[in-house]
Amino acid sequence: MDANIPLFQMNGVAKSYGGVRALEEAHLRVEAGRIHAVLGENGAGKSTLIKIMSGVVQADAGDMALDGAKILFPSPKAANAAGIACIFQELSLIPDLSVADNIAIANPPRRFGLIDRRAQRRFAEEALARAGAEDIHPLAPVKDLPLSRRQMVEIAKALARMPRILILDEATSALTAGDVAKVFAVLKRLRDEGLALLYISHRMQEIDELADDCSVFRNGRHVASYLAGSKSRNDVVELMIGREYSHVFPPKPNAAKQGAPALEVAGLCWSHQLNDISFAARPGEIVGLGGLDGQGQRELLLALFGVLRGVSGDIAVNGVVRRARGPRAAKASSSAMALIPEDRKTEGLMLPMSVRDNLTLPALDSLARFGIIDRSREQDAVDTMVKLLAIKAANLDIPVGALSGGNQQKVVIAKWLMIAPRIILLNDPTRGIDVGTKQEIYQLLRKLADDGATILFYSTDYDELIGCCDRVLVMYDGAITRELVGAEITEHALVSSAFRIQEPGEIQLG
Repeated sequence: MDANIPLFQMNGVAKSYGGVRALEEAHLRVEAGRIHAVLGENGAGKSTLIKIMSGVVQADAGDMALDGAKILFPSPKAANAAGIACIFQELSLIPDLSVADNIAIANPPRRFGLIDRRAQRRFAEEALARAGAEDIHPLAPVKDLPLSRRQMVEIAKALARMPRILILDEATSALTAGDVAKVFAVLKRLRDEGLALLYISHRMQEIDELADDCSVFRNGRHVASYLAGSKSRNDVVELMIGREYSHVFPPKPNAAKQGAPALEVAGLCWSHQLNDISFAARPGEIVGLGGLDGQGQRELLLALFGVLRGVSGDIAVNGVVRRARGPRAAKASSSAMALIPEDRKTEGLMLPMSVRDNLTLPALDSLARFGIIDRSREQDAVDTMVKLLAIKAANLDIPVGALSGGNQQKVVIAKWLMIAPRIILLNDPTRGIDVGTKQEIYQLLRKLADDGATILFYSTDYDELIGCCDRVLVMYDGAITRELVGAEITEHALVSSAFRIQEPGEIQLG
């Protein structure tokens, strides 16, 4: 085969959904033995691009070639047969089946016409080992695994197909730092074995570490391709957003907030995952939750919102102790709490329902009179939120699942702002969204704080904790072990605290 012919090529590809143009004259060239990063804001066309490559949807125009021969994939099965496997941001696992069942679901090993369970288990163990996830038991039900382990199963499932081209769409967004390191080692090994990898991520540090080639898309069009490392981060971001880029974080207030706390927590415990949590947060503060992933940060937010049963300790809102009787009580006007969950697809949105219905769901009580929705009030409230968060949708009656990831996340935030919360709990809210949308969310959080809201903000991104938060509570093994304030919030301090490395003069709290 001619060395100048790429493994895969896409030319002039276009795709529209109704009147919305998702891709227009898209071009892509993927070489074997290289990691090719595809960059762009949410809505830039990246998801449509990989859906066409993997046979999920068909292009309206243009052509694709594999090894120089034109191809057309009428289905994902056809793409898989050609050696293209895709790991989508939305997991495709069946929760009630085992890990092994999910990995081998497309073509389970058989004996005498029945599934050979022993062979299937060995097959799953080999796939998990190839993905660097040997610690996951192949017979474990997927529903019992945390999100980060499910993502590793998804990667193993794709590798089990022995692909020539592996597409990863935000494949590390739900992973712990330890898992990310394992996945990076696996991807580099696969590249050395001659696989072509198409890698989509909004985390620039991942692109810097992994990519050999990069392509940037904006508004459905290919705008640039270049060798990794040949452009600065600012240059790349400017290509993505089409305008000059300045640092994303709004300025913090100069003085610490005074006055009575809006939220006080004393001796909070739950199972073995929260251990004697005590802190206070004042109106106007953005208080971060730091530490390694899985140290109780998510459980703390769920406990505050009344999701967990068997929580002990006191939670006081505006000086009044409130019992965590459930989310309905937490969002009631006496507490006025809102929780932005970790996974927008499964916890934050009703994907088949319209954008409008998702926005109004938490606020139906306040929008109704005598049990009947006041449509005028509803429309005014929806219009306000769409404008406040700059939600982009062809119309508000389309399914929210049709929106880009960034706009879906805006809907999750907007729907909780409909209840005018005074305490906002955020669980890694910018995971898997683009830099432009992130900047809008950072600006919104600071505005909400300036208007008197109290914000508790968990993030796996140290830059966000440094750039957004007035204080950071570092958690380790279910306890708050250090508090960082103002100029103390540095990457070095966050990392050393997360790993319990005591710095000179530092006082550990736990």
